[in-house]
Amino acid sequence: MNIRQNRFWNISREGFDGFRSGLRDAVSGVEQTRSRMMEYDQLLVWAVLSLSLIGLVMVYSASITLADGPKYANYSSNHFLIRHLISLGIAVFVGFWVFKIPVKTWDKLAPYIFAVTILLLIAVLIPGIGKGVNGARRWISLGVMNFQPSELMKFAVIIFAASYTVKRQEHLHSFVKGFVPMGLAVALVGLLLMLEPDMGALMVIAIIAMGILFLGGINAKLFAGLTIVGVVIVATVIALSEFRRQRIFAFLDPWQAEHAARKGYQLVHSLMAFGRGEWFGVGLGGSVEKLHYLPEAHTDFILAVIGEELGFVGVFVVILLFYWVVRRAFLIGRTALQLDRSFAGLCAKGIGIWIGWQTFINMGVNLGILPTKGLTLPLVSYGGSAILMNMVAFAVLLKIDYENRILMRGGKL
Repeated sequence: MNIRQNRFWNISREGFDGFRSGLRDAVSGVEQTRSRMMEYDQLLVWAVLSLSLIGLVMVYSASITLADGPKYANYSSNHFLIRHLISLGIAVFVGFWVFKIPVKTWDKLAPYIFAVTILLLIAVLIPGIGKGVNGARRWISLGVMNFQPSELMKFAVIIFAASYTVKRQEHLHSFVKGFVPMGLAVALVGLLLMLEPDMGALMVIAIIAMGILFLGGINAKLFAGLTIVGVVIVATVIALSEFRRQRIFAFLDPWQAEHAARKGYQLVHSLMAFGRGEWFGVGLGGSVEKLHYLPEAHTDFILAVIGEELGFVGVFVVILLFYWVVRRAFLIGRTALQLDRSFAGLCAKGIGIWIGWQTFINMGVNLGILPTKGLTLPLVSYGGSAILMNMVAFAVLLKIDYENRILMRGGKL
């Protein structure tokens, strides 16, 4: 080989080595960037934060005039805003710590958490421990906030039902070994909730349990029978309760004079709020219905204030955010099941059922699609224990997604 050929060979080899090195660095950089971007579901986090911020603004807007009335005469106009901020702060702090807990730990702790929550539901009914508001005894005072055990039960039943379904997979086609134990557990919860009473929470918890059992592969005939029994029980409870019958009649015809002034009062003013809002609303802070016309405007009926002040567009944005959250929960659950993580997958889908079903009920009540029920709008309505447990649920959901991504990269848990 002559000198010219040797020089050409050296130059070509150096160029190839440089190209290969540059390509390796570029690929490495892409992998590092991709790894950083895929550590967690950023869009899910932004959707949750957006709903929380919307809730913060709307709670302040809906509650700012409550101090003008006799019921809250000793409160400042910022009272509910400050308490809502404290609740959000506590919820985010607890959420960060919950995110550090491996998902498999929840599987181990599920029966114990469920049992402790049962005890808390019993404690609520004990005079001196449980705190009553408007004829319902649902809270335990913790000083900083009033804790509602039924909110904890929504989370507890998710992990308990998921753990139960995975461990008894081979018995899910059996009535005695598969259905009866879970049915008795839910029946006990239902009895305690009806003694508070809190039928709204019972409906959410029952749907969560049924949904997880269905997704876990329970026998179709057993599931159909469970559904029929549930419908019959709800219908019987309504038929035997004068209060609930009146609510149903008011829901069917809220504009009748007798209903509009009594059981249909909230629904009528909620519909009037939506009517005033039209497409773009009357403007933030401009609601008339929140001026002591619409009861519980900062809690159960906050969507009506959103509809009045931000219009159809504002309500549609809120619906889209909830749709995204529920959709991501089910997709995260599906991915976990594909990775053979049955407990994690059922938990993620259970969280999706919880948020989706409770959101549907709250919005349905506000819009007159469903009878009036005392359920908050997740992350948006005022309520410390509800926000706390919502954040705990989302922290667990993000952890499931985080562990999914580790496994998909070839890592180990």
